[in-house]
Amino acid sequence: MSRPPPSIGVDFGTTNTVIALGDTDEAARLVRFPIDGNHQSTFRSALSFQIDPEAAAGRLVEAGPWAIEAYLDDPGETRFIQSFKSYAASRLFTETTILGRRYAFEDMLSAFLLRVRAHAGEALAELPKRLIVGRPVTFAGAQPDPALALSRYETAFRRLGFEEILYAYEPVAAAFFFARRLDAEATVLVADFGGGTSDFSIIRFARQDGALTATPLSQSGVGVAGDAFDYRIIDHLVSPELGKGSSYRDFDNILPAPNRYYTSFARWDQLALMRASRDMRDIRGLVRKSLEPAKMARLVELLDENLGYRLYQSVSRLKEALSGAQSADFQFQAETFAIEKRVERAEFEGWIGRELTAIEGAVTEALSGAGLGPEGVDRVFLTGGTSFVPAVRRMFEDRFGAAKIATGAELESIASGLALMGGEADLSRWCQRA
Repeated sequence: MSRPPPSIGVDFGTTNTVIALGDTDEAARLVRFPIDGNHQSTFRSALSFQIDPEAAAGRLVEAGPWAIEAYLDDPGETRFIQSFKSYAASRLFTETTILGRRYAFEDMLSAFLLRVRAHAGEALAELPKRLIVGRPVTFAGAQPDPALALSRYETAFRRLGFEEILYAYEPVAAAFFFARRLDAEATVLVADFGGGTSDFSIIRFARQDGALTATPLSQSGVGVAGDAFDYRIIDHLVSPELGKGSSYRDFDNILPAPNRYYTSFARWDQLALMRASRDMRDIRGLVRKSLEPAKMARLVELLDENLGYRLYQSVSRLKEALSGAQSADFQFQAETFAIEKRVERAEFEGWIGRELTAIEGAVTEALSGAGLGPEGVDRVFLTGGTSFVPAVRRMFEDRFGAAKIATGAELESIASGLALMGGEADLSRWCQRA
């Protein structure tokens, strides 16, 4: 068996996880997974648990697209968890009970990592001793505790046998990946857009005796990114077709349909939980009382048939199409109804206006922390899936000038940068310990 690489980089994201091996000082090798007949580098950050008497622990655990498949096949008997990174820094989250067993955050992360390794096959059969993990500048959630999050990461990754575990800010890792292209000193703003957070770092790069050096100038972050954009599409485009904003008759009173039925659309997996909730009985009752019963009947069908994942696939296709065209068709097909609408890019940009303002505010905070104006930034590197959204890219072009904007490997730059850091002689310039 070949000798293991000197380091491994793990970009554990809210939506996707990407892993890279630092095979050489010049390139990183992405770990790819056999998904849908292809080998993909992005692995969905999701878990599923099912009772299985034949399994060693009495339960079958899956991750990534296999977890989604298990859940869609048997939602009633499957506990599905996604976006669990958002709980990493929360002191309010201590544990959850899954099929009669208690799971702390580190237990869920361990279970996820073991399945990731299994699906990677030979690529992760032998692990290096050094691991570099990405961490956001600002963890998601109210009053996040970064030290708690890193301690939970540490416990989970130690269980895989790593001897040296280091942590680097995700935008810094992206900056390290990008900075290898620089042939002169430069002050670089890195914007990293994930599923749950958007993080920004300003770093001064230079070369001394051929070695790349970096001086961090400032960092900022905000708990807004691609997931929030998806929800805005649902809220403005889909929910009104499912009864949001409609009214129902209660004796002599005309009352609005409760908005709480539609907040669960922020995450598609939460829709299945509504079927077993007390709200579901009330929703069924509203079909008879509603002034627009056909719309409420659609909501019942969507929940009964567990169509949340299919709905979010339609949302993702629309968002992707609007990144390349001024307008696109939204299409969602259920058994007895369809939602089809032409959406203008300008309309979508209006829906996400609040999120764009929050992102722009975080960029302003990063500039202020570095004591710089836009003219003091030489290059801007955009990474992460949300960087494809034209309104996001335009925000940076308007502020810094299109000539300064650079992109590339938007979904893979963080993991690659983390892995490449492992070859540096002085890791303290880039990384920290828990």
